[in-house]
Amino acid sequence: MTELKVRRICRELIPDFYTVHSPESGEGWCNCVAWHVPTWDGWDQRSAEQNRSLRDELFSRGEFDGYLLYSDGVPVGWCQAGPRDRLPKLLSSFGLIPEPGTWAITCMVIIPSSRGKGLCAQFLLLILDEMKTAGIKKIEAYPKQNYGSSPGEAWLGPLQAYEKAGFRKMGEVKGNALMVAFPAPPDQKGSQT
Repeated sequence: MTELKVRRICRELIPDFYTVHSPESGEGWCNCVAWHVPTWDGWDQRSAEQNRSLRDELFSRGEFDGYLLYSDGVPVGWCQAGPRDRLPKLLSSFGLIPEPGTWAITCMVIIPSSRGKGLCAQFLLLILDEMKTAGIKKIEAYPKQNYGSSPGEAWLGPLQAYEKAGFRKMGEVKGNALMVAFPAPPDQKGSQT
């Protein structure tokens, strides 16, 4: 039986991040910096080296913004997640208003050799457990409702995986589903934000 574990990215796990985001894994271009680049203009013209350099810069200033998935001790997945309002491009892209305390899942990848095994939903469940322990009360995600046959188009995470993990569809933002989960119970006043 395969053992799955999730770990929040930290300085010691940077090499595992780059194992997932490597040419050998088929995921060596983006390095999960899309939301950190100010605009989509010219995004597809950026090189893997530019994206790696920006990711190195993010790590050097303490931006540890996600979780790694391990299968039998081997890093096989990445999920970018953190406070939603830290990413102005995310807010503007989806027409969102600031909401302090809300977290967002903004990228998800499983290396090609581990796809097709239902790992995305399991990964999300493990992340939600971590977030509950951390006291996070609300998390959003914005998966495409239909990304065709290209797994590369599922970089926001597959809609079905969010549904299996217990996220609820609360509407649409710019044609994408607005999925919401409440991993921690609301505070004493009944607020969920």
